[in-house]
Amino acid sequence: MIGMGDYCRGIASLALIALASACVPPGSGPLLGRGHVQDPDPTAAPRHEAEVVALPAPPPAWEARPVTPDARTVVASVYVVQQGDTLRGIANRIGAGSEAIARANGLVAPFMIRAGQRLSIPGGRYHLVRTGETGIAIARAYGVAWDQIIAVNELTEPYILRVGQRVLIPGAERPRTREERAAAFRIDIDDIVTGGQPAIPERTRPARATASSARVLPSTTPVAPPSALKGQFQWPVRGQIVRRFGPVASGERSDGLKIAVPHDTPVLAAADGTVAYVGSDIPSLGGLVILQHGGGWTTVYGHAGQLLVQRGQSVKRGQMIALSGDSGANRAQLHFEMRQGRTPVDPIPRLPARP
Repeated sequence: MIGMGDYCRGIASLALIALASACVPPGSGPLLGRGHVQDPDPTAAPRHEAEVVALPAPPPAWEARPVTPDARTVVASVYVVQQGDTLRGIANRIGAGSEAIARANGLVAPFMIRAGQRLSIPGGRYHLVRTGETGIAIARAYGVAWDQIIAVNELTEPYILRVGQRVLIPGAERPRTREERAAAFRIDIDDIVTGGQPAIPERTRPARATASSARVLPSTTPVAPPSALKGQFQWPVRGQIVRRFGPVASGERSDGLKIAVPHDTPVLAAADGTVAYVGSDIPSLGGLVILQHGGGWTTVYGHAGQLLVQRGQSVKRGQMIALSGDSGANRAQLHFEMRQGRTPVDPIPRLPARP
């Protein structure tokens, strides 16, 4: 959290930057192109995430609403449907998830059942989702990977849980200590995109995005992404690509581009979208903004020194969303990703060519 004096000075400096650049990133470095790929200096020390300057905002939902690991263990069994039963009522009585029962018995919406029908009840640990809980907080509470919870529950986009839903928790049923749970959980981009939204009550729609960064939505309010991608993507900055998408020399895989730019270079939204996340919860990426664009498209902007937007804010293509920095890195640069659904894709074929 920054003080009001620092906040006001930051806003004033940003206004000067915006006027000087007319919302177009300066071309002080080489133009983006398909040139030589080089890794940053490995001897340089990365900055700490505490040096990221952000607008005043509430903590993310998974911090604001922690989860108690009180899953109910259900033994696999067979249930004979009685007159007047509903699938939801059976699930609530037994403690299993209605979706899990439907999958186990090949039921499809509207999930009609009949008296005398025999239903297989899949056993396991089922967590009852409460108001404001997120997938990240649930995964952290049980010390399991959120993508495993997605898989066993066959969750799909937009991955917003429902209050009263029971999700199956994979893995061993032996209770873990707090230290074991903390050691087993690591948050990443996919977790934030698919597990960062708070649970929503039944028959309630997510909130619409706001155009103002001054109107901060509560972290426990789910936000609706755009319905469809609007227009084409543009480059978020101009600079030299120092790491490309795909395998790198270390044997790891790069899920995006690293683009070298001077400190405090305006970082622009690659397309119209809604801010899904702003913060620094992934230390290796430092200051981070994640935008959702509709149609399953997401863009990611990391290593920022200043974050200029808020979660739940709508932004336009070319709008300044951050200032570049070296947070979480060893040189000033931008980490830029594009994702289709949960899959990282190479941004270069989807961006306009540069001379």
